[in-house]
Amino acid sequence: MHPLKLILACAAVPLLGGCLAKTVVDVATAPVKIVSKGVDMATTSQSEADEKRGRELRKREERLGKLERDYRKLNEQCHDGSDKACDKRDEVGREMDALAGTSPARDDD
Repeated sequence: MHPLKLILACAAVPLLGGCLAKTVVDVATAPVKIVSKGVDMATTSQSEADEKRGRELRKREERLGKLERDYRKLNEQCHDGSDKACDKRDEVGREMDALAGTSPARDDD
């Protein structure tokens, strides 16, 4: 073997040892990392559940607000003599009652 190649090979051995050790550690910890990532993806954190519930509550409140505005408008039209508005007002009122009686589900695990 050429003396220069021998010197380079000897100098590279300590550097390769670190690479090999890191590779062994990476291979050994890979299953743990994969399983923990799967668990993270499969479960919902409390803050995520709270955010989802908050979004659902806001959407419900927005819908109730729109229905209330529609109800007032239709009620005025009904008092002005529109039978069609009276029917629609009653329909909106039933939807408001149904929506007011519900709330988004809570995850109490």
